[in-house]
Amino acid sequence: MNPFWENDLVQTAAYYSVVVLCMIVFMSIFELVTRYKNWDEIQRGNLAVAMTTGGKIFGIANIFRFSIEQHNSLFEMIGWGCYGFFLMLLGYFIYEFLTPKFKIDEEIEKDNRAVGFISMVISVGLSYVIGSNI
Repeated sequence: MNPFWENDLVQTAAYYSVVVLCMIVFMSIFELVTRYKNWDEIQRGNLAVAMTTGGKIFGIANIFRFSIEQHNSLFEMIGWGCYGFFLMLLGYFIYEFLTPKFKIDEEIEKDNRAVGFISMVISVGLSYVIGSNI
């Protein structure tokens, strides 16, 4: 059975499946910590939410990309990917804290595209910094 698990196609399918599952879980966590409902707002055409959500999806995927590159086992990859997600979530709260003049979630919910764009860039940027360190 060992050669089966060492097959590149099997490993790719395993990593892919785990990352998709983690992405669903992590996006659900983001849904809980934001005041708006991502998919309802996107369905209404809220571009700021779409940019923010896209940045989060890219950020999570990018963190896992680095995790897959750096770690030899599926469990190490999951652990470091989860840690990277935690750091990205922490960055979200820091971003909210550093903008005391307005509430990030309220602005994004109002389709403030400037705030949505900055949120997207922060998620993408942090994913590179986090990823290079995991």
